[in-house]
Amino acid sequence: MSTIEETVGIAPNAKRLLWAGFTAILAAGVGFAIRGGILDNWGREFGFTGLQLGTIGGAGFTGFCFGIIVGGFVADKIGYGKLVIAAFLFHVLSAFVTFAAVEGTAPEQAYTYLFWGTFIFAIANGTLEAVANPLVATLFPNNRTHYLNILHASWPAGMILGGVAGWYLDDKLQWDWKWQLALFLVPTVAYGLMFLGQSMPKSEASKQGLSLGQMLKDVGMLGGAVVCYLLALFFANLFGGFIENKTVATYAGYGIGAALWLGLSAMTGFSLGSVLLFVLFIVHAMVGAVELGTDGWIQNITGNILTSEQGKFLFVFTSAVMFGLRFCAHFIEKRIGLSPIGLLLVCSVLAFIGLNLTSNVETFGMAMLALTVYGFGKTFFWPTMLAVASDRFPKTGAIAISIMGGIGMMSAGLLGSPGLGYLKDRYSGEALQEMDPALFEQYKASKPSKFLAILPEATGLDAEKLGKVSASLAELRKTNAAATPADLEGDAAKVMTASIEGDRRTLRTDAFIPAVMAVIYLCLLIYFKMIGGYRPVSINETSKE
Repeated sequence: MSTIEETVGIAPNAKRLLWAGFTAILAAGVGFAIRGGILDNWGREFGFTGLQLGTIGGAGFTGFCFGIIVGGFVADKIGYGKLVIAAFLFHVLSAFVTFAAVEGTAPEQAYTYLFWGTFIFAIANGTLEAVANPLVATLFPNNRTHYLNILHASWPAGMILGGVAGWYLDDKLQWDWKWQLALFLVPTVAYGLMFLGQSMPKSEASKQGLSLGQMLKDVGMLGGAVVCYLLALFFANLFGGFIENKTVATYAGYGIGAALWLGLSAMTGFSLGSVLLFVLFIVHAMVGAVELGTDGWIQNITGNILTSEQGKFLFVFTSAVMFGLRFCAHFIEKRIGLSPIGLLLVCSVLAFIGLNLTSNVETFGMAMLALTVYGFGKTFFWPTMLAVASDRFPKTGAIAISIMGGIGMMSAGLLGSPGLGYLKDRYSGEALQEMDPALFEQYKASKPSKFLAILPEATGLDAEKLGKVSASLAELRKTNAAATPADLEGDAAKVMTASIEGDRRTLRTDAFIPAVMAVIYLCLLIYFKMIGGYRPVSINETSKE
């Protein structure tokens, strides 16, 4: 392997394709950041609960799963170019559907438009990653961790641009949320032009003529169970939206999940699959929940604890930390000597510490420190996990990393985002009920929040009433920047204090996820040490994992 091949790639247009993929994911980041910043606008305008907002935000992840998994299965068959065209059209369609939720639209109808607009937007994003991830892994086979981290530096870059735009256009100029969200169409046009007319190589597995069933062998029944379980949850939730009998909706969703699992298992000849890849899939579900699920709420949570403007600034700051660090993966791996698994272990410990620190912030300076630690922690999770799967399972071609990306996004949409919304409702409601039961009855939401069968129903605070209290505190801070909820008059002080306490408890609960991840990464580190250390494997090697 030559130094030129490691740094330039195996094709003459490798760098152009890398930056085209970068711009495509940038468009997704811009849309994601702006959407996170206008959740409160939607809550006030349409009276949504925290769970409803979390579910809409979650559609931005679940739709991604369909785009990346379906795209990963057909990428080498129909060609990456056709997938880029499909993604471009989905991005444009998502804008039309989302913007149908005009002021005065009934809340139920607005929820439908916003959910499906977000879902279609996510399908476009997933389709693009079904192109970009395997493409970069193929173009730079001997330096995947470095170049996949560069590719995914576009995500925080998009969040920086979207976050800054949202902060200025929303808080300063008070633009309508539709004009803010429409900004993602600018990088959408750019990536379309950058991909136009480019030839793209196939994966090594595809070049060797491996069939779809052979590529799926390492995924097998174990890996298939992970993704099909999440798909079952998705369909159960989807059917629950229009089937009155929730039990029937649940069984229908799990029936589809079981059928998909049997079909995938049959395609592999009922191969059990790799235990290591199964573990990586499980961990990546946690990555999706703690990284993207938290990202979807962090502006709202820190903005509630401090101020809306500070929350947006902190979101941009954390994204800037991620952006800069993702160009340093090569230095960490080659100069410091930390393997990809070692890097992931360190990151999970830092994410645990960072989330706990963030839950206790009282000042902007404390928040900067806490979110710097959290930013360091979450930076390398996603692209490094993709690099590990690509390094260890080359026979899967584009499929394993596409399924892994789908699992992460599906988990963020089904577990992370709505789960944090549920916790926010539950803890805020419990906090106010503990302080003043009678006041809780006045401010409680009209509908309870329900998340997963094993958790109890929770009644949060009415979004519209809470929005008025938040607006009162924001007005007070215009003349007194140091104002706290205690400075509000009457019952408003208790309501706002309960809301902030709910945010703090939510972050502390969220921190358990990277703690579990740290234990798993430590076990993987020990496993690789026992077999001689971590290294990429050749496509011709027999898998023992």
